[in-house]
Amino acid sequence: MAEQKKFPSEVIDLPSGGKIYGKESPLKNGKIELKYMTAKEEDILTSQNLIKNGTVVDKLLNSLIVTPGTTADDLITGDKNAVMVAARILAYGGEYTAEIVNPDTGEKMEQSFDLTSCEFRELPADVDYSSNEFDIELPITKVKIKFKLLTGTDERNIANELKSLSTTVPFFI
Repeated sequence: MAEQKKFPSEVIDLPSGGKIYGKESPLKNGKIELKYMTAKEEDILTSQNLIKNGTVVDKLLNSLIVTPGTTADDLITGDKNAVMVAARILAYGGEYTAEIVNPDTGEKMEQSFDLTSCEFRELPADVDYSSNEFDIELPITKVKIKFKLLTGTDERNIANELKSLSTTVPFFI
């Protein structure tokens, strides 16, 4: 068996604390290991092909995730967002500067953000997370609904279904 290359990495805490993942999931402990970015990941980030087809984020995360048996598709959306921020901090530092346009005046200005102070919501402790299905009664309408926290796989399935619905030719009688 070929020797696997070892890159410097960091263990990142997931905002979910791993509560939502099944007993067999390597994410159950609430942590994920990411390697530092290399030129390979820079190439992924600048790939016009990946940007155009909307897969650049997943390809990047899959290249950075070191935790065995884990892909970007396994992460719930909130954890995926936190991992993206962590990857950005590991690669470029915590300061993020963006050009912002005032919608009223059109004036452009620079704004800096400290990503290391970005707070992520943690899952409430008083909820049963043994399955990723939750029942709730809406406060105003009193309608009972069932929902789940979406993973990358769920998001892709929804996007594919919406795409197929929008490209379906309507049938008129």
